[in-house]
Amino acid sequence: MTKAAEATAKSSFKLDVKQKNWLVSAHVASGAIWLGTGLCLVIMGVKNIDAPNGDALYAINEICKFLDDFVIIPTATLSSLTGFFLCWFTNWGFFKNYWVITKWVLTTVAIVFGTFWIGPWINAMTSISAIERLQALQNPLYMFDNQGIIWGGLAINITLLVIIAVSLLKPWGRRLAAKPKKSEA
Repeated sequence: MTKAAEATAKSSFKLDVKQKNWLVSAHVASGAIWLGTGLCLVIMGVKNIDAPNGDALYAINEICKFLDDFVIIPTATLSSLTGFFLCWFTNWGFFKNYWVITKWVLTTVAIVFGTFWIGPWINAMTSISAIERLQALQNPLYMFDNQGIIWGGLAINITLLVIIAVSLLKPWGRRLAAKPKKSEA
């Protein structure tokens, strides 16, 4: 088999129904865990200002950091990877359907926002509360980061809910194929 024929054979591989269902299940489960953990972070951000003492405040922040590092990051990554493979190995494709494009854009926005803002805010809050304990609640940077976690976390969670709705409803369907231009004679 020539290299060109091998490349064509590899690119035309499609999942069978059982494989697709397993991949969709992993995709849905990872997205659900990402959403649920994100909601927990928002709730903890709201409740941590009521911490009874500095050790409790630090513990809440340490748990948020743990959930971000060991649950949200892996499940967001898994959700993206499974989505990538679903696009690659099914008829959905990457750019054939508006709903798929929308999901890619929103997922990328959520991951970028989480990576460059939410994650660093959680890390900063954990560091500040490790040193200042309950006095962290008087620190303007800590309080700014906490508000960022609450409002930014809500924004990401709303984005994830929109992604779920788009997945279920597939509201925009397929893109129209470009019509070949008529050559001028």
